[in-house]
Amino acid sequence: MQDLHLDYPLTVAVAGATGYAGGEALRILAAHPNFEVTCVAGHSSAGKRLGEFTPHIPQLSSLTIEDTTPEVLSGHDVVILALPHGASGALAAQLEDVRIVIDLGADHRLESAEAWQDFYGDGYCAPWTYALPELITGGDENFGFSYQRSHLSSAHRLAGPGCNVTAVTLAFQPALAAGLVNSQISAHAVVGYSGAGRKTGRVNLLASEALGNATAYSVAGSHRHIPEIQQNFAHAQGLDGQNYSAIQQYKLGFTPVLAPMSRGIMATVSAALSNKALEMSDEEIRSVYGKAYGNEFFIELLPPTVLPATADVIGSNAAHIQVAVDRRAGLLYGFSAIDNLNRGTAGQAIQSLNIALGLPEDAGLTKIGVAP
Repeated sequence: MQDLHLDYPLTVAVAGATGYAGGEALRILAAHPNFEVTCVAGHSSAGKRLGEFTPHIPQLSSLTIEDTTPEVLSGHDVVILALPHGASGALAAQLEDVRIVIDLGADHRLESAEAWQDFYGDGYCAPWTYALPELITGGDENFGFSYQRSHLSSAHRLAGPGCNVTAVTLAFQPALAAGLVNSQISAHAVVGYSGAGRKTGRVNLLASEALGNATAYSVAGSHRHIPEIQQNFAHAQGLDGQNYSAIQQYKLGFTPVLAPMSRGIMATVSAALSNKALEMSDEEIRSVYGKAYGNEFFIELLPPTVLPATADVIGSNAAHIQVAVDRRAGLLYGFSAIDNLNRGTAGQAIQSLNIALGLPEDAGLTKIGVAP
């Protein structure tokens, strides 16, 4: 791949610019000191002004939306692909002259071709560097952890995690990495409607259907984020994510529930305490989470009496975490709250981009929410 200059600001093209994820990436990039958005691309919106779709980003409103082609995207320093699954692989293969490409979709997340076949069908693409800096990639008996961050330095192709994946992973990976629970795991995620994307023709996404209503979807092991969560849990215990049999040892029951809010994910994850954990005090179990996240700028382990709430993280790249032990039921609970569009998608993609370029990890990002 051709080496591009690193004279700042770097030029950025965003494909899928009129969708929710693309729009959030643009909102963050517009205030980032090291990047300049010079190209926005779409499909049905091509030829229109960006300001028709993102009036909340006035400094980019005069840009004209171009067609999503390799010719349009090539030549930029950075390309962000905010496209549906199955749309990024072939396009990204034609962007060899782009220094860094970030895929916010699913195409380059899974390391196992078998896992992709099971949940997505044909069209498997080789995995890219996984863009979750705080992903635990192993530990030792003293609860010393290693992280995905070390793999992001100088990476050129980044795969952004799923938003539900991020919430569930951050809530429970310390417990798995430290051997505090068994592998039968139950996860529930209350999700804002923007997680479904900006779509037309979907009756269940209309305000008249959503307001005052909560409804589960993709139940009974059918949600496509399941193998990605299993892959992350495997990495937390130092296992190979390419081995589909290995990641399937995590018997994950995952139920997402759409709630009448525009943004946010509130994840609750639980599993039975291991024999090791049964011999530990609640304070010792909590200290494992403290060691895992104590040095992480964007992850906040809340005081013991405070539970995460989506309202506290909206508009930020923060993740609020809590851990609790139910001795009567013999269960450990992990909780997390994130903004699905920021921390769950565009924010952590730009956090990872900062790391790849050697910039301050928090450049252009905030962990301050906008509550209430």
